Amino acid sequence: MANVLDLRRRIRSVKNTRQITKAMKMVSAAKLRRAQDRAMRARPYARMLASVLVSMVRRTDQCDEQSGEVLHPLLVERPEKNVLVLVIAGDKGFAGAFNSNIGKAAQRFIDERRKLDQTIDLEPVGKKAIALYKKKFPAAAYEKTERHYDNDLATHFDVVRHRAQPIEVAAEHPALLLRVDFNDVSEMARSIIERYERCEIDSVYIVYNEFKSVISQRLVVEKLLPIRKLGSHEITAAEEMTEEQKEAAARAATSAGVRIEEPEDEGAEEEAKKFGTADVDYIFDQPPERLFRDLMPRYVATQIFHALLESAAAEHAARMTATDAATKNAEDLIDSLSLTMNRLRQAAITKEIIEIVSGAAAL
Repeated sequence: MANVLDLRRRIRSVKNTRQITKAMKMVSAAKLRRAQDRAMRARPYARMLASVLVSMVRRTDQCDEQSGEVLHPLLVERPEKNVLVLVIAGDKGFAGAFNSNIGKAAQRFIDERRKLDQTIDLEPVGKKAIALYKKKFPAAAYEKTERHYDNDLATHFDVVRHRAQPIEVAAEHPALLLRVDFNDVSEMARSIIERYERCEIDSVYIVYNEFKSVISQRLVVEKLLPIRKLGSHEITAAEEMTEEQKEAAARAATSAGVRIEEPEDEGAEEEAKKFGTADVDYIFDQPPERLFRDLMPRYVATQIFHALLESAAAEHAARMTATDAATKNAEDLIDSLSLTMNRLRQAAITKEIIEIVSGAAAL
């Protein structure tokens, strides 16, 4: 059994741990406020862009009158044989089950698609997602070829994909969550769109944490491509927070001074919808196919950008909740160890008194 000195050392160690977890909680709370505000500021642009595209769809034909082809290839639906999955996890640990839950949801989706004999391309975002799939699935193999024309005056480069396994990691994005920048997201979206237009992939899904507020989050699998209905999220699977998780997140947010309620933005959303559904005849200077060609890739990039911002906010919220629980557990452990130490001290004092009294009585 531990003596009083050992218990004192352990209490001091737990107190140091409590200081660390408490500091981590406050840091996560500060980052959560910034991430939450940034996600909220990005919503009006995404809503208005969707409303503009909805307005164009209502006022123009999505198919060419002469050829009958769809004006933009991102609206074309094909049988799903090759599926791309974007898995957005976190960059760091100490976030409870945040990263593991995303990995489990992605794995369930992959298993369902493999039962349908579909090939899967994975693009993990974040260091934790990359570490999860780096050893589990092989990386995609690409071969770069070049062809010379006009007596070597012109050179054309081609990149050929050699698939060896039904599930491969097509690309990795380790630094995308460090500073979520729209230009970097646009570059990733451009690569995905090019592969979709070349029919290398038939659909694109995103696995991420949808963040509305600290106590209103859910883990979703959202279909990104092909685009079926502009301005709406096509959720194929969702996992809501439990009541216990909501209570823990509310306690952590209240103690850290973080806003719990979802901000009121229904008025802005209704105004954006009015723009897309208003009975007004707009005059377009450019032909519809050109407008779709310029706006549809930006719409896809905006959807990915919004998912990254919400996932970052959800990660900070999960880390704040986990470190708050760790701080509370440390306090409970300190109380328990202090009680045990006081009992041992009292027992030692009582033993010494008995020995003194017995010695005095023997004299």
